[in-house]
Amino acid sequence: MTTRRTFLFRLIPAAGLAVAAGSSFAAGPEKASETDPTAAALGYKADASKVDKAKFPKYAAGQACSSCTLYQGKAGEAWGPCPALANKLVAAKGWCSAYAKKG
Repeated sequence: MTTRRTFLFRLIPAAGLAVAAGSSFAAGPEKASETDPTAAALGYKADASKVDKAKFPKYAAGQACSSCTLYQGKAGEAWGPCPALANKLVAAKGWCSAYAKKG
């Protein structure tokens, strides 16, 4: 037979887990870091003007994540998901070597 006391002792940890799980989903995708191994391999920079042009000769002035085919953010948003970086958020003004102009 379950007593009120036993019920409460079981309820409190379960409620804590539900709150913790909900807050991790509410946070949404994380922002890509330039030091993330995948981002570093692709030469991702949150500010396209800081791309090493000697290391990435493919880069041309005016290219940015917001004008890339892979960028899934909405027009005017500062950040949007990118499948090249595991759907992490990338800066609309950023750039990486996976850049492919929207056509």
